Amino acid sequence: MSDTDPGAAPPPAWFRILAVLAALWEAFGCFMYLSQVTVDPATLPLDQRATWNATPAWSIGAYAIAVWVGLVGAVLLILVRRQSVPLLFVSLLAVAVQFSALIVVPDLSGNISSDMLLLPVVIFLVCYGIFHLALLGKKRGWLR
Repeated sequence: MSDTDPGAAPPPAWFRILAVLAALWEAFGCFMYLSQVTVDPATLPLDQRATWNATPAWSIGAYAIAVWVGLVGAVLLILVRRQSVPLLFVSLLAVAVQFSALIVVPDLSGNISSDMLLLPVVIFLVCYGIFHLALLGKKRGWLR
């Protein structure tokens, strides 16, 4: 059984370029995750240390799922594989769970200024766009 459908059109160049950019975005997220979990909180300024100490383990776990599953999903998107769609959906959900801590954890929300809430919104929107890129690829028959 062949993995490719001989009648399926290959994805356009712009799709492949966006898939590579998505993988770079996710790889940067993995780097930031590793930077966060390997930092010694004692070396942080007091305001950042308070934020670090207030961050619940479930939020850090969701962060790990968001970036690592997102990276696998983005690589599968480059490889034009259908499996990218559910993985990028899981990553998007994990981003939402991760950033929900900013709202539901009082000690954390008290340490975050309203200006700092822009970054999580941007991150969520980019991940939403990556997921929709995968959906578009599936709908157009570019993913196998």
